[in-house]
Amino acid sequence: MTSYPLTPKTNAHLRPGQFWSIPLADGRFGCGRVLRVEHDKAVGGRTRFIGAILDWVGEAPPSSEAIAGRDVLAVGNAHVRLISFGGGAILGERPLDADRIEPPERVDTYWGDGYGVMRAERRFIAGDPAPTSEFRQVSSPLSPEMLRPSFTGRGVVQFSKRLTDDDFRQLGEWFRAYPEMTLRAYGSYDHSILDLEFLRFFPTLRRFAADALWDSLTSLDGLRHLPADLQELGIGATRAKLDLAILARFRELTWLFLEGQTKHLEVIAGFGALDDLTLRSITMPDLSLLLPLKRLRSLDLKLGGTRDLGLLPRVGELRYLELWMIRGLTDVAAVGQISTLRSLFLQALPQVDALPNFRRATELRRIRLEGMKGLRDLSPLATAPALEGVELIDMRHMKAEDLAPLVGLPQLKAVTPGLGSRRKNEAAAAMLGLPYVSGSFDWTTP
Repeated sequence: MTSYPLTPKTNAHLRPGQFWSIPLADGRFGCGRVLRVEHDKAVGGRTRFIGAILDWVGEAPPSSEAIAGRDVLAVGNAHVRLISFGGGAILGERPLDADRIEPPERVDTYWGDGYGVMRAERRFIAGDPAPTSEFRQVSSPLSPEMLRPSFTGRGVVQFSKRLTDDDFRQLGEWFRAYPEMTLRAYGSYDHSILDLEFLRFFPTLRRFAADALWDSLTSLDGLRHLPADLQELGIGATRAKLDLAILARFRELTWLFLEGQTKHLEVIAGFGALDDLTLRSITMPDLSLLLPLKRLRSLDLKLGGTRDLGLLPRVGELRYLELWMIRGLTDVAAVGQISTLRSLFLQALPQVDALPNFRRATELRRIRLEGMKGLRDLSPLATAPALEGVELIDMRHMKAEDLAPLVGLPQLKAVTPGLGSRRKNEAAAAMLGLPYVSGSFDWTTP
């Protein structure tokens, strides 16, 4: 028999109908529900589940009686960490059919660990402001619903199978009215997307992404159909490395995502207008290739094995930096020398055992450390003159007393202690006397 409260590390004790608390920044609580657990999944069979965020808020944590009859706000695939994010825990169980909640057969939305808090705060603190972007899936034959007008003019239109030429032509005409909309080709589970020649139907497109096409995409030559003033481009990993030389024509790119593509990688040095760059599963001997990117403000280095970060302080005018699962990386001292940095995210770098001195990072406001198993000493955080928020996520190896260097920092306003247990989290919160970090940090503004 399951005892509550429960802070799950796997989905072994999850059952449909269980509900969990979602602590909000204003002291109130939202509520999540477990809809389905699929233990037989090849990926995530031990840790993932289908969850829902309820249209409910209360002054006290949710109870079976309090949430009775409440509607669902959102449904998605989640890791069990979503439940404990921000201090939440499963508090009980209530049959889904008692509230007429029926789990959908298929759920294609995947949530990050902080989604539950974000969605509940958007609903109950921000008041559910009107969306600024949208998402739609299209396929042949195109329907009137797929081609309905866009009320935001921003977002993503995506397809996973090749459309007919007539449908591509119609969609291309639709895109003429929405220059800030992104077209995404992905999946190709039927191996119908072998090249990008369909882009000939999109002469006005300025934002395009092709990813999750590992087994099918064999050429980028179709990019020649896109206008030279293309602003955003994403290219995912493929079985055979594709030639990036064709990207040289897009001198006005401001956003670029590349995964696993290294053939003629040097082309990125010519993107002088680039503002945001993500390199995933790409290894470079050092960061000299990025030195010409004088306008770069956001940099993500994910996977790969780029170990020499010494040139980071000379790369653009970085305000946001994310380093994730970089194989063999041991030294992040250069991060502390980035005077323009405002937000830093370090995740799953097990060989990094020391944080840098942040004395020169005078603009640094937010730091997130996730799964940094080699770290114990947080005292370098006290050297950041303007630090306002610290998030410690999945830092199970740490104890509450390890957060002592954060006590009394004059600018610090919020700390999320994700130490792997409710007891440790509560002890750390009591010692600090600060609320949990809430909401996203807008590093683009002063």
